[in-house]
Amino acid sequence: MWNLPNVLTAFRILLVPMFVIFFYIDDPVARWITLGIFCFAAATDWLDGFLARRMNIESPFGAFLDPVADKLMVAITLILLVEREGSLWLAVPAMVIIGREITISALREWMAEVGNRAVVGVSFIGKAKTVCQMFAIFLFLLAPQSVFGLPKTFGFVFIWLAALLTLWSMYSYLKAAWPYLTSSENDA
Repeated sequence: MWNLPNVLTAFRILLVPMFVIFFYIDDPVARWITLGIFCFAAATDWLDGFLARRMNIESPFGAFLDPVADKLMVAITLILLVEREGSLWLAVPAMVIIGREITISALREWMAEVGNRAVVGVSFIGKAKTVCQMFAIFLFLLAPQSVFGLPKTFGFVFIWLAALLTLWSMYSYLKAAWPYLTSSENDA
């Protein structure tokens, strides 16, 4: 259970409180540490999956823990950024992204329960959404508070692109699952 990929994933979860602490420290060095923690977490997200596949040690525990770690870091970061920015232009896409994550997590759990988890497996659109949202978050963390410069401008562009891809991917997953959701065989 505690192989290298799972340790990296668990470490990402442990980074979340550190990230929050440094996020609230009003200091340029703390801002760089916050950005570093986020970038490290994003890199280990990729690395743990790569190592699990490469070392052939994928596990049910890792499959459970990895999305938990991802969603914790992203949701908490988006909430902190919405608070800091105080902007409807960030709040709306953040709500869309977080709402989609909750919806699709519940859908995947239910689909697994009825034996059809593969129907809502990760898609290319979902991966593109993740890249856009991570890049947007990176840009928002890079830009100092109350400065509306180029990084933040591109951050808004990429967060809205991520929100649109979020809606598209959610629609795709729900469309694929719809026959199972409406089937009388699944009524209990």
